Amino acid sequence: MKRSTPSLTTISTRWRAAGSAFALALLAFRIAADTNSADPKRYLDDVKSLASPEMEGRGAGTKGIERAANLIEQRYRTLGLQPAGAKSYFQPFTVITGAKLKEGNRLDVDDGKLKQGLKLNQDFVPFSFSASGEVAGPVVFAGYGVTAPEFGYDDYTHLDVKDKVVVLLRYEPNGFAAKSGNAGLTQHSQLITKAINARNHGAKAVILLNGKLGDSEEDQLTKFGSVNGPENAGIEIVQAKNEAANTWFAAAGKSLAETQNQINASSTAASFAFPEKMQMSLGVNIEKTRATVNNVLAYLPGKTDEFIIVGAHYDHLGYGNVDSLAPSQIGQIHPGADDNASGTAGVLELARLLAPRKGQLQRGILFADFAGEELGLLGSAEWVREPTLPLNKAVAMINMDMIGRIKDEKVFIGGTGTGATFKALLDDEKTKFPFHVEYSASGYGASDHTSFVGKGIPVLFFFSGLHSDYHKPSDTWDKIDAPDAAKLLDFIDDVALKLDSANERVAFVTVKEDQPGGLSSTGGGSGYGPYFGSIPDFGQEENGVKFSDVRPGSPAAKAGFKAGDILVQFGDKPIHNLYDFTDALRRSKVGDVVDVRVLRDGKPVNASVKLEQRK
Repeated sequence: MKRSTPSLTTISTRWRAAGSAFALALLAFRIAADTNSADPKRYLDDVKSLASPEMEGRGAGTKGIERAANLIEQRYRTLGLQPAGAKSYFQPFTVITGAKLKEGNRLDVDDGKLKQGLKLNQDFVPFSFSASGEVAGPVVFAGYGVTAPEFGYDDYTHLDVKDKVVVLLRYEPNGFAAKSGNAGLTQHSQLITKAINARNHGAKAVILLNGKLGDSEEDQLTKFGSVNGPENAGIEIVQAKNEAANTWFAAAGKSLAETQNQINASSTAASFAFPEKMQMSLGVNIEKTRATVNNVLAYLPGKTDEFIIVGAHYDHLGYGNVDSLAPSQIGQIHPGADDNASGTAGVLELARLLAPRKGQLQRGILFADFAGEELGLLGSAEWVREPTLPLNKAVAMINMDMIGRIKDEKVFIGGTGTGATFKALLDDEKTKFPFHVEYSASGYGASDHTSFVGKGIPVLFFFSGLHSDYHKPSDTWDKIDAPDAAKLLDFIDDVALKLDSANERVAFVTVKEDQPGGLSSTGGGSGYGPYFGSIPDFGQEENGVKFSDVRPGSPAAKAGFKAGDILVQFGDKPIHNLYDFTDALRRSKVGDVVDVRVLRDGKPVNASVKLEQRK
């Protein structure tokens, strides 16, 4: 058969087909090459999306955080990663987002001659952490509501407040500043400290007054929900205006202003009981607002059932709250580009880099995006409490929080002491990258890796440092240094792969460290003072303070307390929440031997603890 000569049309068609095949091959090559390193543009695009106005600052209870969760979920689906949540890619849980006033909030005063009904939000307002209920009883004035033996001062000396309503002043006596050697206010000025002190003295309720006002300062009520505190302080507490209180003092033959001036001038308590015929009745009705939020979890399977966790929190402050560092701008979107769209975008970029290795890695990778971090590490606490993969198969946890604004090539890496091989691995890897690395052995801190240390999982925490835009509306995407963040992601990628491919899983090491400060780490406040050594479980809602861990060698450890114990009594103080514990510890002294009670598996365990000096 004679072979025919092809037409020009046929030749053109074949060339186009060959060209298309070449183009597809070239595209495949580029995609394959692109997965070898982090892409600054892709990374920044994700930060932009997560920090966009549509995301509403990713606050719990907003539509924005739902949009962010859906964005993350869709990315994982596109990458072909397996769902690893309780419900597909999601692990839902409930958080308290705030509080609102319901019907029935009232404050009535009867002095035997005149009945006074105060108007809500005009004359008085409850605090959002007040207990709800009906209270009635006689009234006493307890000055600033302070018991400060270190200053030789106690507003409750010789004052019977049991089952009574206590009227208190804001702040603290002027002389405290000089005695403490600090120009600022002491912990005795804190509202929650006053409330706990009144409750521990047996009071039924607290009425707070602004008292003496500064130049051009108005007698304003505190905006409901603008002061941080526990879910329930265990006592009714409201604020009332001076104008209303002036009539109460007049009925006692006294003056509010003169009484406060007397206390300040003498640094001596001037407490008294109002006339017996004066009775105060108040009702507080507060409903906590709750929202369901989701951890977003995706899995890249490996050859074994062990896995590395690569995580970050994706929530932020929404429109601002009590944690905003720009209180005058609460109500504006706090976009949280660095905190922590930067870390979340990092998880997404690492997922893109690693997804093509499905089934090739020695160990799997769990990509974890946590909600509720800004409310107290709640998402990570939820996952370790209800793990969606076997907890004992988790080899290590890598956490990224605020990695988008590297300055002078300085990077902070925490948790380096929690893994036996971490330091050597990091020292080797950092020589390949242009970073000046600062290490910290401790695995505890104010981010989600803390939840994993308490479960004996080695952690690494990557962080680029605080800045002036932290927790403000000015934390915007245009300030992110994407090229350096991408380099850091390449560093983290290398570290993760080395951990993943190691013949032996990295051994967990309990770090024996100096006693650190910080309410978030010890339940005992920062700076000088007595040290106890427990780590609170921020996710628990039980009556008491649950320990997620106890620091080795600490007073708590020496007394035999351990993770899972629930603190319910500290000395003569009942402990309902972390604020109670902090207050009780601050009122103790170094060297005190305190009788402590915890619940262990529902049964009481008692031990004496000798408090040590915080270092």
